[in-house]
Amino acid sequence: MSDLVAAGPPGDIPQRLANKITGLLVLFFIVSVVAIGLTLLVSWQLEGSAAAINDAGSQRMRSYRLGYLMARSAAEDISAHSAAIEIGGEIERFEQVLRDLEQGDPMRPLAPPRDPEVLSSIQAIRADWLQIGRPILDDYLQATDRTHRFLAVSRYEQWIPGFVHDIDRLVQRMERNYAFSANLQRMFQIALLALALLGTIILIRFFFVLVIRPLDRLYDGIKRMAGDDFSVRLAIETRDEFGLVTRGFNRMAEHLQKLYATLEERVAAKTSSLEARNLELGLLYEVAAFLNEPASIETLCSGFIKRVKAAARADGATVRLCSAGGDDLFLVAQEGMSAEFRACEHVIHRGQCVCGKVLDTATPIVIRPQRPPPEMSLGTCTRDGQQTTAVFTISHNKRMCGVFNLFFREPRELTRPEICLLETLGQHLGVAVENQRLRSRERELAISEERNLLAQELHDSIAQGLAFLNIQVQLLQDSLDKERPEEFQATVDQIREGVQESYEDIRELLVHFRTRVNQTDLDSAIRASLDRFESQTGIATAFAIHGSGTPLPPDSLVQVMHIIQESLSNIRKHAMASQVRVVVERDERGTLVEVRDDGVGFDPVVPSDQSGRHVGLKIMQERAGRVGARCSIESKPGEGTRVVLAI
Repeated sequence: MSDLVAAGPPGDIPQRLANKITGLLVLFFIVSVVAIGLTLLVSWQLEGSAAAINDAGSQRMRSYRLGYLMARSAAEDISAHSAAIEIGGEIERFEQVLRDLEQGDPMRPLAPPRDPEVLSSIQAIRADWLQIGRPILDDYLQATDRTHRFLAVSRYEQWIPGFVHDIDRLVQRMERNYAFSANLQRMFQIALLALALLGTIILIRFFFVLVIRPLDRLYDGIKRMAGDDFSVRLAIETRDEFGLVTRGFNRMAEHLQKLYATLEERVAAKTSSLEARNLELGLLYEVAAFLNEPASIETLCSGFIKRVKAAARADGATVRLCSAGGDDLFLVAQEGMSAEFRACEHVIHRGQCVCGKVLDTATPIVIRPQRPPPEMSLGTCTRDGQQTTAVFTISHNKRMCGVFNLFFREPRELTRPEICLLETLGQHLGVAVENQRLRSRERELAISEERNLLAQELHDSIAQGLAFLNIQVQLLQDSLDKERPEEFQATVDQIREGVQESYEDIRELLVHFRTRVNQTDLDSAIRASLDRFESQTGIATAFAIHGSGTPLPPDSLVQVMHIIQESLSNIRKHAMASQVRVVVERDERGTLVEVRDDGVGFDPVVPSDQSGRHVGLKIMQERAGRVGARCSIESKPGEGTRVVLAI
């Protein structure tokens, strides 16, 4: 409601419709209460009227009855006592009725007279009764002979006609008074009925004029507006709430008309904005997809700057990456730059150009090379004819990896959304460059680890064999010097056996390091290794698979195969087994690989430097640790060995 009031013109105080309705209803309520009150008043006055008229009329009968009783008792010479009882009872009833007519009796009900004339007539009848009638009756009752009784009866008969005539006039006055009240009550009831009818007509007319008709106009206006007729305007006929609503409707129609008139322009603007957003998202998706492809850093930077240059409609673009120390910037990729630019700025110092300032502040800069800020210096940009230069950072985890530049031969203002998009693209390039560097370091680390493993393998097999052969050669030389032919032949046999064992170790190492594992099938790789082991050693093999589970990652699969091959190599060298069994169990907790043999076994408590049976155990545990697995060995002398790998 406050909004509607505020919508009116200044100084226009609305006449509230609620006040009008309330005032009219209060007026009708007051008139109705007055009419009903008058009707109740008249009905209250009429209450007990019938009983009063009946009692007043009965007094005539009692008057004549008293005369009759007196005449009969005198004629029949009834005893004074019997006459006194019967006449006294009638006198008491007569006087009680007079009192009821004056005072009323709510128990019957009988209403006392409310008209002064009626009340004065009752009082006159009482005075006549007390002054004349009652004394005559008392004289009659006190008479001792018949003569006095007849005399009292004669006097009573002379008095009674006038007294009854007064009672008749009282009854007539009461009837006229009550008839007037009854007519007055009917008039009030008719007036109340007329008021109800008139009030209903007035209320209907009132609501039709002030409520229904304005609602009809508003409904017609809404229908016209629903039919795209925004020129509709409603006449403001009142200053109440409907007037305010009508004014608000007109303002809304005017506003909608203006909106509809500019709808095409606004739709075109929104469409253009959406197209720009779609282009930005398309560029972001294209660059992100390209940077996720495996390629060298130079290829990634070249493809990145080519796409960004085309999207920004730039005339040239470059990508510079920081050196290891961060003091120099190397030109890694460029598009649309002159040969002079490439020659002069192949390598620049961090403080030599505005690019270093961007790296220090981590904030993109858009400048005009012809009017650079005084605290910044520019390189070849001014000589290459560029009018606008934009510099953005290439970063990863808030670490600056380099910058990329966009050059424009015409003055160009970059909007805030464009700057944010280019900053995001720079972060994507930083992630891609850092990932490539991490992959290079990972490959170097893998090569280093494999070299360490190769050195351990050579030390544990070939180096030990060569050391043994060196000792045997010394023994052979000693046998030749001392001319001991029997020792000479034994030493030669041992040398031949050592050479053969070293040859087998070399072949096993070659097979071990040249093995390629199918990255999706551990079972096939194990089966192929067992077949090769059985064909080389003649030891029977068995392979079992239980359960199913998630395939191992490629790096875990490679390490598992190396551990299995190391276990088979130890069995060949030391176990003297007749059978080897490999079991793979898979469930929701992971994969369990078991390699068991029925060889001579060994005591795991014996330190590795005192038992050659521990060859390769350290290497197996190191490989398991690289992939988060656990490798354990269970063995007893004479009971074989069990290698368990839990992944």
